[in-house]
Amino acid sequence: LNKFNMATLTDECQEHYENIRSDNNEQNWVFLQYEGNSTIGVGGSGSGGISELAANFSDDMCGYGYVRFTTGDSESKRAKFVFVAWTGDNARVMQKAKMSVHKANVKDVFREFAVEILASDPEDLDAENVKNTVIKAGGAN
Repeated sequence: LNKFNMATLTDECQEHYENIRSDNNEQNWVFLQYEGNSTIGVGGSGSGGISELAANFSDDMCGYGYVRFTTGDSESKRAKFVFVAWTGDNARVMQKAKMSVHKANVKDVFREFAVEILASDPEDLDAENVKNTVIKAGGAN
């Protein structure tokens, strides 16, 4: 793979990844957006879960998200992580084409997750559906 096709993530991305992974941090999501053709930076973050994250995506863009879910009961709470790759239906064709390569670059930083969701519609990120997917995935992460 030549360097030309790869995406660069801003340093801020790594900090947000660590915040979301940490048990001592309120932050539970980050939205990653393109800053130019191949630089990916933080477009938003917060502690309101996947519904808040989903509000950042629109149908004319490509972007990424990372969100923490807590599953289980009070006896055994477990953190699970979800990676979102968003390709809006009306996003530019060239940008959609780059997603497959760039997604690998994003995953170099956002390494650990139980579930990956390829989304193009707000319904793909419905909180209840995603939570059920996460629970079904079970296992580590």
